[in-house]
Amino acid sequence: MASPINDDERFMQLALNEALEAQKRDEVPIGAVIVSQGRVIARGHNLTETLTDVTAHAEMQAITAAQGTLGGKYLKDCTLYVTVEPCLMCAGALGWSQISRIVYGATDDKRGYHCFCDSPFHKKTSVTAGVLEEQCSKLMTDFFKKKR
Repeated sequence: MASPINDDERFMQLALNEALEAQKRDEVPIGAVIVSQGRVIARGHNLTETLTDVTAHAEMQAITAAQGTLGGKYLKDCTLYVTVEPCLMCAGALGWSQISRIVYGATDDKRGYHCFCDSPFHKKTSVTAGVLEEQCSKLMTDFFKKKR
């Protein structure tokens, strides 16, 4: 019998769905969702190629959408689910947003924030790594294998 899916896995699956949308556009398949009070308030996926904008990462798209939904710049009491560890740019933006929690799937040993610093986030932000890590990693690995 399969174990029940917990909330982190359920929301990470939604982020994976966003990553698949990016992949359909031949974008690096990273997806993100932001949740507040158990409800998805924003979604995003990489659009750097589509928009010819190096800042159009999944997290940045989701942050902007969430702030629009909430009507303010702070994302207190919100959780970001993202398929890959945020880069330093996205981590900085998340820090400025004062998001309460970050959950990511795969670690990024080349460009993830941990390569540059311990934690660029707000002091009250908690981080959970490795949720659906295998699926998140496989999506990235398969994408780049096809590119090479």
